Amino acid sequence: MAIGDLIGKISGLDVWGLIAGKKGKIVGLDIGSHAVKLMQISDKGGRATVEKYREIPLEKGVLAEGAIADLGKLVEAIKRLVKEARCQGMGVAMSLSGQSVIIKKAPFRDMDEHELREAILEEANKYFPFDNMDEVNFDFQVLGQNIHNPNLLDVVIVAAKKEFVESYVEAVTLAGLKPLILDVDSFALETMYERNYEYDEQDLVVLINIGASITNINVVKNATSVFTRDFSLGGNYVTEAIEAQYGLSFEEAEKLKLYGPEDTCQSNDFKHEILSYADPIVLEIERSIDYFRSTYEGNEDIKEVILSGGGALLSGFPEELSDRLRIPVSLANPFRNVVLNRKLSEAEDLKHMAPRLAVVTGLALRRVGDK
Repeated sequence: MAIGDLIGKISGLDVWGLIAGKKGKIVGLDIGSHAVKLMQISDKGGRATVEKYREIPLEKGVLAEGAIADLGKLVEAIKRLVKEARCQGMGVAMSLSGQSVIIKKAPFRDMDEHELREAILEEANKYFPFDNMDEVNFDFQVLGQNIHNPNLLDVVIVAAKKEFVESYVEAVTLAGLKPLILDVDSFALETMYERNYEYDEQDLVVLINIGASITNINVVKNATSVFTRDFSLGGNYVTEAIEAQYGLSFEEAEKLKLYGPEDTCQSNDFKHEILSYADPIVLEIERSIDYFRSTYEGNEDIKEVILSGGGALLSGFPEELSDRLRIPVSLANPFRNVVLNRKLSEAEDLKHMAPRLAVVTGLALRRVGDK
């Protein structure tokens, strides 16, 4: 399915919003390598309220570093999810992540939107590793005046190959949903943060989502992104280390990672062992933050780190990361200002697994044409 060059706003590549023109019901769909999550949020009386939530596990190998490796199995999984949630034909906000999505910040002189788009195309080889921009969807957002040169504007540009984008659009369409908004995981975290947390104009906060195979980092100032990075390590790396160490199946290793050994006397030693397996993830986070600090042009220091994703739930991981970074670290709570419908049977479960739901909550909060 060709999606052309319909480009919207940066907090998502809102490629479908311009042609949809709908204000109807929309669901957020987080397609991860370990599970697919679906959430619907209504705006009851001015309050964002979770009305539906469903989740279904995804077989290992269906996604590979963010790209769809088995379209058929992904479509079947989403179909089952849609049927359980009874949301056939509804509009959907979904997101992309991984090495196939490129995010860059660059200075440009002040110009109108059409001129800026043309300027980006003319200089595309400076920002993107693509030979032919005709094969790429890109979008941009003007952040504001450059702090060093008032005659320049800071612009964030997001790009992804059309075939990569189209594969997700095809999967969702074949599963019976209407793709309306195409976002990026890092910016979905930003939406979740903006709606749930209080912040000052100068607050510099690091949002980190540790998924099964990809970790997203988004540094925000005043809830606006100033630095992003994805790297291909996540919770599965720890699971595979346990699998190799103990000769277990992947499923057995995942269970051991989540619940620990049956012998409680061994639990403390196992906790330290698990954290040692997660060390490469911590190192990549450290490198990313060190790089940000070395290139950031402002004077503010990082206020805190907010962790989300299943990988963030490893016992002792937030404390370990805080010690290494020397920055306060907490687990994300996407339900600070987003309420759970009392009739929702999964409400208590959602509270307990809240950090895993940061991305899907951010997606479910999106609306066509919102930004």
